Amino acid sequence: MRTLELTASSIMAALVCVATLFFIVPIPATQGYFNIGDAMIVIAAIVFGPMVGAVSGGVGAALADILAGYSYFAPFTLVIKGLEGAIIGIIYTKMKSRFILKLVIAWIVGGLEMVVGYFITEYLFLGYGNAAFVEIPFNITQMLVAGIAGIPLALALQRILKYK
Repeated sequence: MRTLELTASSIMAALVCVATLFFIVPIPATQGYFNIGDAMIVIAAIVFGPMVGAVSGGVGAALADILAGYSYFAPFTLVIKGLEGAIIGIIYTKMKSRFILKLVIAWIVGGLEMVVGYFITEYLFLGYGNAAFVEIPFNITQMLVAGIAGIPLALALQRILKYK
């Protein structure tokens, strides 16, 4: 990992954590919560690529889980949000397609990984059973907010930084 990627990962992990903690809506059925931190994961992955997206998404969101009192989710979040950032970054950087199309595909595939990842975690690993279905609409909304807020901010930041 280059110095720029390490620095960007650290800063973006902090921003993911802060954005996640800034707006939390508890979901009692699964003991999880809705947040807006995924927008920062989208930004990190689009602006800096899959490595920064993965590290900042996983570490920043897991740290937020711990600080917000949801530490039982932290190991799962590290993997789920890390994969989300990696997927968005990989699709965005590798896909040969129209600019807007690859942005939308990257965001949707990465977001759906998050939705499915938390469902599997809650249903199978945490034993919430059918209560895991309750969180699906919240996670889909979280995914939508991430794309609607994150994509325009990522594009603006790319122009400012001229990173890619």
